[in-house]
Amino acid sequence: MAKGYWIARVDVENTAAYDSYRALNAIAFAKYGAKFLVRGGDYKLARGEGRKHNVVLEFKDEATARACYDSPEYQEAVKYLAQAGKSDLVIIGGYDGAQPGD
Repeated sequence: MAKGYWIARVDVENTAAYDSYRALNAIAFAKYGAKFLVRGGDYKLARGEGRKHNVVLEFKDEATARACYDSPEYQEAVKYLAQAGKSDLVIIGGYDGAQPGD
């Protein structure tokens, strides 16, 4: 079964709101078994438009990734994210098919 992922990009403009968002999202992430694969850090924008903070979260499957987003715990956190700045989020299923060279 393919894993599920969140791909998030954020421009934090209000650090206090973002800190509140992070404190609350931790509750949902723990409940749904989220694992950080990328959590900020330096990056190279190779093409297109970027944001200052990039995050990739892994879940056991796409259904769990979607359930986490829809959960009351995460929806409470989102209230603060909306105040923190601009953000983008994609929830997507992983790929278990053939790879180059297979």
